Amino acid sequence: MLFKKKKKNEEKWIKCPSCGETAYIDELKRNFWVCKCGYYFRISAEKRIAITVDQNSFKEFDQSIRTKDPLNFVDLKPYKDRTNEAIEKTSNKEAVVCGTCTIKEKPCVIVAMDFSFLGGSMGYATGEKIVRAIEKAIKHSLALVIISSSGGARMQEGILSLMQMERTSFALTKLAEKGLPYISVLTDPTTGGVSASFAMLGDIIVAEPKALIGFAGPRVIEQTIGHALPEGFQRSEFLLEKGFIDLICERKDLPDTIAKFLEFFHNDRR
Repeated sequence: MLFKKKKKNEEKWIKCPSCGETAYIDELKRNFWVCKCGYYFRISAEKRIAITVDQNSFKEFDQSIRTKDPLNFVDLKPYKDRTNEAIEKTSNKEAVVCGTCTIKEKPCVIVAMDFSFLGGSMGYATGEKIVRAIEKAIKHSLALVIISSSGGARMQEGILSLMQMERTSFALTKLAEKGLPYISVLTDPTTGGVSASFAMLGDIIVAEPKALIGFAGPRVIEQTIGHALPEGFQRSEFLLEKGFIDLICERKDLPDTIAKFLEFFHNDRR
């Protein structure tokens, strides 16, 4: 698996935002970036792929696709500056990394979103990469795994970003028509236009514990309806109870869980 080396040296210690304890980075790596208190750190697409797929099996494609600035958008700073900063920060050109791999020797196409790239927001280039990943899965008769982590559609691209909801959803109907499985993994957070499109269309929908999953955020909903929300609202445990997802899986168990479903769908297609 070949990823660009980060320019800045990684810190050796990190403070858990949940329990406040200082954790040793190497220990966190061994524990799949989960604190002893049970807090799940948000991790980059590269880290996500590294802990999910078989060693040296990942082959990235379409890494050169990058976002443009169709509206010449400027808020507190130009959109071009924001994307350049995100590229510098993550060493990726977009908020999603796509490739082929094996998971417990089961071949598939994998897509991993990166929240550290503009909040994992979905712009035109993001949608294009996801659509191409789906098309590759169809072309080579492979299963598809998408690991979502996103704040939703990218506002700086206007309607072009919203159109990616339709594009990705339509591409998935073509995958389904071919009888190819799609496993969707929801991580913290999976919200906005991503949750309202491809993230919730999996044949199997898996979520990490306590992940925030929904369209609008809880604060916005409370302000709109004028009432307090139930305890744990929009967390993966709440969604499982209400039947919106199929299961909750700890991060360390995700490769085995995905592999079991891939094996099941493979046998079912025989």
